[in-house]
Amino acid sequence: MSAELDLSPPEVPEPTLLESLLRYGLFLGAIFQLICILAVIIPSSKGHEQEETDTTDGKAAEQLKKPKGPAPQIRQKLKKESKKKR
Repeated sequence: MSAELDLSPPEVPEPTLLESLLRYGLFLGAIFQLICILAVIIPSSKGHEQEETDTTDGKAAEQLKKPKGPAPQIRQKLKKESKKKR
């Protein structure tokens, strides 16, 4: 009965170079994805808060430099006049 059962380990071929590169590439890709997901989930500390204050200060300075009121009115008048000419 023991002659019928084959308990020897199966023959597994050595992985080729392409298979090895594919395996390690998949591992690196998975690690990169986990790092990206963690970067989105975990809020950053002081560096992010400083960047927010800098960008809000920059936006306020830009709003003071550029008045936006007159420009859209001129464009609308030009469009209405061009429609009337047609």
